Amino acid sequence: MSIEVRGLRFSYGERTVLDEINALACPGEILSVIGPNGVGKSTLFHCILGLYNKYDGHIVIDGNDIRGLSIQQMARLIAYVPQSNYPSFNFSVFDMVLMGTSAHISSISTPGKKQMLLADEALEQLGIAHLRNRAYTHISGGERQLTIIARALVQQTKVLILDEPVANLDFGNQLLVLNQIKKLARLGYTVMQATHNPDQTFMFSDRVLALKDGHVLAYGVPAEVVTEDLMQKLYKTDIEVASLYGDKVRICVPKAVINNTY
Repeated sequence: MSIEVRGLRFSYGERTVLDEINALACPGEILSVIGPNGVGKSTLFHCILGLYNKYDGHIVIDGNDIRGLSIQQMARLIAYVPQSNYPSFNFSVFDMVLMGTSAHISSISTPGKKQMLLADEALEQLGIAHLRNRAYTHISGGERQLTIIARALVQQTKVLILDEPVANLDFGNQLLVLNQIKKLARLGYTVMQATHNPDQTFMFSDRVLALKDGHVLAYGVPAEVVTEDLMQKLYKTDIEVASLYGDKVRICVPKAVINNTY
């Protein structure tokens, strides 16, 4: 189930935020959207989710132009994972995941055995079944993010949109979450994520969409498009892309660090 964005243009009043955006996210891949703050990454996601509909162009999911889809139909096609989630009530991890099944039951129904089984399977799939009865607000940031991803999985869609899924997490929890996202992609999920860390594009992404001033600055395989020139254009910072372990690993290193001029 793919996501195709064709000629997308969106404005807030007279201010154009996205202009002629073209991209394709495919099953089994992670497409990472990078760029400085305010370039329209979240706006792009909101358009894809159908939250903003006053745009020009086309957004097609699994062959369906989303303009003709209802909210319930969209919920069966695509799941969204925000940066963070702080519920008003201290639900259990299991109950937080179970909420994701609402896309498949009527507004006057309650989850049954099938939905409960889906929730347990999602917890097991992400390796957090042992947290089932823990309070959501009493677990770590990485565990909370995996819980929200599990909630997205029980929507039973194969498309995941993640808005900076590891923002504000420590290094260990970042790896925990990103490794699970990578596993989901390998299981056939179509994943789009926003990230501010270019190194994550090398380690976990299959394709990169770089945005600057509302335009696509680069799109393609990380090793080909995430270059020193791109980093300078995006972030106005001199970066050297270094290769390690026989070119198996690439990282971005500020030249000021290399030259010891900080």
